[in-house]
Amino acid sequence: MSATRDSQRIVIAGASSLLGAELKSLLEESRFASWDLSLVDEETVAGTLTEAGGEPVVIQPVEEGTFERAKLIFFTGSAAFSERNLPAARESGATVIDLSSAALNIPEVQVYFAMEGVGHDADRQKTFYAVPSAPGLATAKLLGALSTAGLSRLSLIFFRPASEAGRPGIEELESQTTQLLSFQPAGQPVFDTQVAFNLIDRFGPASRENLQSVRARIRSEAGIAAARNSVQPSIQVLHAPVFYGYTFAAHRRTQFQILARHARRNLPQSRLHLELR
Repeated sequence: MSATRDSQRIVIAGASSLLGAELKSLLEESRFASWDLSLVDEETVAGTLTEAGGEPVVIQPVEEGTFERAKLIFFTGSAAFSERNLPAARESGATVIDLSSAALNIPEVQVYFAMEGVGHDADRQKTFYAVPSAPGLATAKLLGALSTAGLSRLSLIFFRPASEAGRPGIEELESQTTQLLSFQPAGQPVFDTQVAFNLIDRFGPASRENLQSVRARIRSEAGIAAARNSVQPSIQVLHAPVFYGYTFAAHRRTQFQILARHARRNLPQSRLHLELR
């Protein structure tokens, strides 16, 4: 066996993100708890002290040899960070799992939805996977569930929480809420606009966050899921003044609804009852 196949080393690239921290916690509670866990991230956050396996650990920058001898490599940081480092990770021979959206449009990647009817025919010989975002997974699940009902139209509005902007986004929502309740001017370094008590479809022009790019990612993921279904869903994304957790509203139309509406227009009530039984 190769050194990679025998290895018990896992690399989390983007470890300082909320997603990276959550993934680390899940791995520590799983059958991988005894494996060697390496935490790496952008140079701007390298040197941050955290913990892994109950021991203090310093997040390292990505350097030559960072991905060597790794069995699993997870990308949980920004898409730009992942794009820069995906080639080196793939050259290592490890199984690479991208959760940042950077790999969605790479031809050889396998998009993994992990649900019956969408992505269940995964090629287990592949070692390069992209996992969609929570809204992408929700869209795929709805498309799969409603396809048997003759789905003809699906519209979704996703409400994005502040946690999607990381810890700075959470802290800004918290500070804005406190300041506005105290009738003080609200600081805006992350979103460049008031996000507390506000439902909005775009952030300020100086914001590093971009709802348009979030919409583009979800629509791209939905397009992959819709490949098994002729219906391309309509998707909108709004910022919601909440700390954690996506929520969504959905409207669907099925062929049965269209036929029933047509019948109501053209059939007597007694005959309509028989037709719809």
